Amino acid sequence: MQVDIKSLNIKPLRHTFDAVARFTGTDKPASRYLEATIGLQPETNFHYQPLWSKDRAIFDKRNTAIEMADWYRLLDPRQYYYGAWTITRSKQQDAAERNFAFVEKRQMLATIPAGLRAQIEYLLLPLRHLEYAANLNNCAMSAKGYGVSVTQATMMCAMDRLGIAQYITRIGLMLADGTDTALKTAKAAWQNDPAWQGMRALAENMLVTEDWFELFVTQNVVLDGLLYPLVYQSFGNLASASGQTSFAMLTEFMSEWFDEHARWTGAVLKIAAAESPANKEQLAQWVGKWQPQVLQALQPVAAAAFGTQAGTELDACAGQLAERLAKSGL
Repeated sequence: MQVDIKSLNIKPLRHTFDAVARFTGTDKPASRYLEATIGLQPETNFHYQPLWSKDRAIFDKRNTAIEMADWYRLLDPRQYYYGAWTITRSKQQDAAERNFAFVEKRQMLATIPAGLRAQIEYLLLPLRHLEYAANLNNCAMSAKGYGVSVTQATMMCAMDRLGIAQYITRIGLMLADGTDTALKTAKAAWQNDPAWQGMRALAENMLVTEDWFELFVTQNVVLDGLLYPLVYQSFGNLASASGQTSFAMLTEFMSEWFDEHARWTGAVLKIAAAESPANKEQLAQWVGKWQPQVLQALQPVAAAAFGTQAGTELDACAGQLAERLAKSGL
């Protein structure tokens, strides 16, 4: 007896969700990122008005001066939804753990000269408090923001900042042979050292910034765009030039993270600025408002790390930020 097995092709009625098809203009199969992002913003049938702002809805486009015809256009070029983000961070964490283990096994921190060790403790360790403020700021962006494409990215950024704060804490423990001595000294510097009070005041001012998109520009574009190149690039190069590569190894995650972070924030700025002349003017105004404040707050901290070269290093970081802003159309 002969048995013929025939295949049957079933043509799907649709290839993606209706909301994604309307966004892309086609029913072609979409990426997992788009299917996990488009159409998820709550828009109707809210259960309550926010008690802290009774003239607004719980999700309200009026929480920022920036206006978008379609908020989903603020897409993340990294295409991070929860699954992709956690997989990427897991791989980066594995690499970071290997670096920490390598430095500890070979006791590389023991060879750091006392002067450079003091510089690392003074410049790096207080930043764990600033990273916690960055976590709160990005949580606020997620709470007040509109459009899942941007608010899910700010929440991921918020959790990244906690991870960075924990890495800095681990470095502080390693520098003090497992004790919290260096961390306590750094906390005292953050609270009382005159050189750090500008950064502390800046963090507090950001915490009470009402417009969530202004906060996005201030924290994720201007402050990060100046601080990360200064600490993890310029100071890292300074340490490596003296033959001390342990700093670069222990902070490799921060360097890699900032590169992708800048790619995301630059894309958001570019799309928002291209939406309308009013948006572009508003974004430029926020940059002009906050950049001088950030540079002023960073000046005494940079002076402690770079001495007479502080101004040159800050100018170089400002130049890099200007190039990124120019690519975004500002």
